[in-house]
Amino acid sequence: MNRVAIVTGGTRGIGRAICEQLKDDGFNVVANYGGNDDAAKQFTDETGVPTYKFDVGDHEATLAGCEQIAAEVGPVEAVVNNAGITRDGTLHKMSYDDWHEVMRINLGGCFNMSKACFPGMRERGWGRIVNIGSINGQAGQYGQVNYAAAKSGIHGFTKALAQEGARANITVNAIAPGYIDTDMVAAVPQGVLDKIVAGIPVGRLGQAGEIARGVSFLCSEEAGFVTGSTMSINGGQHMY
Repeated sequence: MNRVAIVTGGTRGIGRAICEQLKDDGFNVVANYGGNDDAAKQFTDETGVPTYKFDVGDHEATLAGCEQIAAEVGPVEAVVNNAGITRDGTLHKMSYDDWHEVMRINLGGCFNMSKACFPGMRERGWGRIVNIGSINGQAGQYGQVNYAAAKSGIHGFTKALAQEGARANITVNAIAPGYIDTDMVAAVPQGVLDKIVAGIPVGRLGQAGEIARGVSFLCSEEAGFVTGSTMSINGGQHMY
């Protein structure tokens, strides 16, 4: 039976591209989503990838959702923690709710999904966890203290969990995308977007498929010696 992979926030943008890529790779892919039922149905109709609705920031809901997936689809052997939100604003204007929601979903979701799936991976002696960070978690970004903190936390989470999983043949890695041509980036005002593109050495936005191909490698058998690593896919915008 094909290995089962869950992609959180999997019905649109980068998440959708990852689902399609992993399906092409031979995984039995399931997409998690948290909101739009109509969009999820359309996604399944177009891709054939089933969807499961639960809030990855809710610990109990995530445990129950992953248990349901394991029972209905099969043991989960790959997890891509892609779900994320933004609530941008300077610290001066940011509410506690704006801070808490971004941390709860973007970083808490990584903990909740890993907590649900890591024990089974350890018992079976194989697993792949890929956490989607961000260039803004590496370099920071004005008006995103919540988002940058959560994404930076993902990179630290990745390194620590990688050490716990290594002996059990579970790799834990991160990808830090730069600015990718998705709906989230399309919402940026054109003048601001032009300045962003001007600062990218390759001179363009990235494509969701370019992130998906990075995930594809990290989820593969061939990536067994890669763990605790962050792959930066940003067109050269931030190097270190």
